[in-house]
Amino acid sequence: MAEVSTNIPLQNLAVNVPVRFRGAGFDPVPRQWIAWTFFAALLLLWQAGSMHGLIDQLFLPSPVRIAQSLYELTLSGELLRHLGVSLARIGVGWLFGTIAGVLVGGLIGLSSIWRSAGLPFISALFPIPKIALLPLLILWLGIGEASKIATIALGVFFPMAISTYAGVDNVQRNLIRMAQSFNVPVAAIIAKVVIPGMLPSVLSGCRISASIALILVVSAEMIGANVGIGSFLLTAGNLMQTDQLMAGIVAISILGLVIGAVISWLERVLLSWR
Repeated sequence: MAEVSTNIPLQNLAVNVPVRFRGAGFDPVPRQWIAWTFFAALLLLWQAGSMHGLIDQLFLPSPVRIAQSLYELTLSGELLRHLGVSLARIGVGWLFGTIAGVLVGGLIGLSSIWRSAGLPFISALFPIPKIALLPLLILWLGIGEASKIATIALGVFFPMAISTYAGVDNVQRNLIRMAQSFNVPVAAIIAKVVIPGMLPSVLSGCRISASIALILVVSAEMIGANVGIGSFLLTAGNLMQTDQLMAGIVAISILGLVIGAVISWLERVLLSWR
């Protein structure tokens, strides 16, 4: 029986066989329309369920009712008053906590002595819920603004210290050794090598700590405040004004999105060299 030759030239096999490109490096493909479509469909289902009585308006108001309540609260100025007070507390507490966290994290990353002393301290205190310290801070600082700001600052301090330490620790040692071999001063090495190298990690810490600050300010205001978005939510919940309660939650969500957008802008500006 005659054998059929299967010796086909390799160049003929590669002529008409397309090869799919696989060198994208897992780059994300932006598809924002999917998110907006999903969000719109969810709102439509929610509104339809409320209109047909499938969802009790007392326990979960419809999106239209929440939007109307949000508009009325904004028009009256009540919501803006509460948000303004909360933003001031977040700003001061976040600033203090960030400055302290970056300084301590930088020292831990640069100094073996600080690392030996600071890491066990941070590891022991970081898991403690900072809102649990609020009654103690009220005893120490009073029920005014100082105790709330201190709670926020403590919550921001630990993630910023850990992020800064991780950023310093991840700076390429070859760059530092090269600078040292050219007798570059320590201050110049920190300014031109260490700080640019740790910036991505620090900005990631800022994103995390900003969310923690928002959570803590709401919790602190629910416990010991007469004004603020947390106090507003607590009052609306006690009075069963669920439309205003949901309007306040939507306002917090919008505030979180704005803060995230600001941090994203800072990342684009400060990390443009990458």
